[in-house]
Amino acid sequence: MISNKESVTQLLKTARGQIDGIMKMIEDGRYCLDVSSQLLATSAILKSANMKVIEGHMSTCVKQAFESGNMDEKIHEIMVLIGKMSK
Repeated sequence: MISNKESVTQLLKTARGQIDGIMKMIEDGRYCLDVSSQLLATSAILKSANMKVIEGHMSTCVKQAFESGNMDEKIHEIMVLIGKMSK
């Protein structure tokens, strides 16, 4: 469960609005670098939302696993996620 659901949801709504705007920019034939700038801004918002999700996971699920002595699985999950993020 995402502990900071409201802030993640707001970031995703913002990203969705930006994507809609980018699609309109493409339909309107806007300048390529303007489109690219908006894509980068949207990507940054999605990264921020992802970091909030990960932060919530670390402060709840991972913390509970460490407190109960079941940390190996959570460490493995985090390592897999870091691998995906570094690609």
